[in-house]
Amino acid sequence: MIDLDKTFLIQLVNFLITLVFLNALLIRPIRQKIAERKSLMDDQMGKIENFTSNAEEKLKGYQETIDSARREGLELRKTMRAEGADQEQQIMSAAGKDVAAELKATHEDIAKQAASAKQALAADVEMFAQKATAKILGQA
Repeated sequence: MIDLDKTFLIQLVNFLITLVFLNALLIRPIRQKIAERKSLMDDQMGKIENFTSNAEEKLKGYQETIDSARREGLELRKTMRAEGADQEQQIMSAAGKDVAAELKATHEDIAKQAASAKQALAADVEMFAQKATAKILGQA
């Protein structure tokens, strides 16, 4: 069997003392540093996640604002286009009326001038006819 002697007890005590010293000098400080680092990393990760969520919310708000402005711009453009078409129709209608009135006045003026020219020539037609007849018959 196993024979336990003094050296085994000395080695056991030596191992336990070394274990206590190593725990006090190395293992406990390393564990504390690891815990501090973990705490720091968790804190920084929380800040990063908070920043990311805030950035995403702001980006969503920005996109919503841009989309809203685009919709308003489209509505305004449609409204302005419709108003412009109405104004164009009114202007073209008024211009058409003015042109029609001016054309009618011009036609009436031409008709008056033609009638006065007819009257002037009608009075002279008899005289021109007699001169032409006399010329043809050699009586001039």
